[in-house]
Amino acid sequence: MSQKSVQEPARDVPLYGEYEVAVLGGGPAGIAAATTAARAGKRTLLIERYGFLGGMGTAAGVTNFCGLHGNVFGEHHRLVQGIASELLARIDRLDGLNKPHLILGKVFAQAYDTAAYKIAADDLLATHKVDILFHALGAGVVMTDERRIDALMVETKAGRRAVRAGIFIDCSGDGDLAAWAGVPFEVGDEHGHPLYPSMMLRLNNIDPLRAGEAWRTIPQLMEQATSAGTHRFPRKSAIVRPQKSGIEWRVNFTQVAREDGHAINGIEPDDLTRGEIEGRKQALAAFEFLRTVPGFEKSYIVDLPPQLGIRETRRIKGGYQLSGEDVLGCASFPDSIGVNGWPIEAHVPGDVVFTFPPIPESRGYNELPYRMLLPEGIDNLLVAGRCASMTHEGQSAARVSGACFVMGEAAGSAAALALSGNRMPRDIAVDKLQETLQQQGAFIGRGQAVPEGL
Repeated sequence: MSQKSVQEPARDVPLYGEYEVAVLGGGPAGIAAATTAARAGKRTLLIERYGFLGGMGTAAGVTNFCGLHGNVFGEHHRLVQGIASELLARIDRLDGLNKPHLILGKVFAQAYDTAAYKIAADDLLATHKVDILFHALGAGVVMTDERRIDALMVETKAGRRAVRAGIFIDCSGDGDLAAWAGVPFEVGDEHGHPLYPSMMLRLNNIDPLRAGEAWRTIPQLMEQATSAGTHRFPRKSAIVRPQKSGIEWRVNFTQVAREDGHAINGIEPDDLTRGEIEGRKQALAAFEFLRTVPGFEKSYIVDLPPQLGIRETRRIKGGYQLSGEDVLGCASFPDSIGVNGWPIEAHVPGDVVFTFPPIPESRGYNELPYRMLLPEGIDNLLVAGRCASMTHEGQSAARVSGACFVMGEAAGSAAALALSGNRMPRDIAVDKLQETLQQQGAFIGRGQAVPEGL
């Protein structure tokens, strides 16, 4: 008879360190959270599974900041400031930042070089004296009691280690730390199906003169290839845009599904394994098609990223769930900690469907309430990024990097205020948090003047 489980012997786990703030996950939310907490004078550790920062922006090769900008009554503004501005300035000094470009003629996104992003993020955290632990995978928690986390367990090449902190911030993207601590969560839509993941790729050796604005003609070429039966595509909406060099372009034609047609689940190991393999197959097929496009004939794949691009897994239940109605209605909140200007981006079978607030009639952005960072049931935990408290539709908008920077900066600032006042994060004075964020250069809405420029 085969055993259903293996009994692991009890063991003493070495303590890696004791910190005031420990942040799990080094994407935009984690970068902002750790930097802000350390800048406030709190001894801070950022724990990251890879050997570099950037989250899906580097590990999944996204190479594009979405949600930094908003369409405000028909005018374009960069709404996300604060820590994000410090990071973008560093990327720009490395000549790794593209000028913003229009998406669907309605809102801006901004591409970057992934190597420049990694180097800039290292420098940002070093400047503010954040301790970093790379190549460390979160593996569980030890609780002081049912409402308080004592230690986060991580797996390293030296074995398992424990990290103690006064306040933990879950920026894992998957809500790992929160789930281990017993925070309730949801996955996907009402049927449990998350947004479809994608496999990005980058091509080099494109002839920029012959390629021109190929992103305008490629959809028609895709339709022609489909009609002729020469190529099949997993989704209609394709991203093919140049990087700053012009000879290198980023590409996403992919939509990775299970055999039943539903999205790969990024917290299921077998799904992830199949998704990585299927994603690379789809990336190769996209490349083979692009070699038929003028200017791309001699191109080659210069990079397939370390992992599949995951858009949605767990979303924790917190003090408020940001909804799709909030996004489309440009909602305001008394406890706003920043704004999101990205529309609902629904990854439906075979396509990507964007739904915007009314343009140019509306201000084009919704505020993000502090309550969405406060998980139910745990006192010394904040959650920021795509795993924060949102509905499936709300998350499809506010999961992008702009909103993640906003949530991370607020979480780090809130942790510092809580520690300084010997309070739990949910009990800090929200007006003090808002004042702190504004002093740091953040735009939180609430009657503030909209930042000028891109």
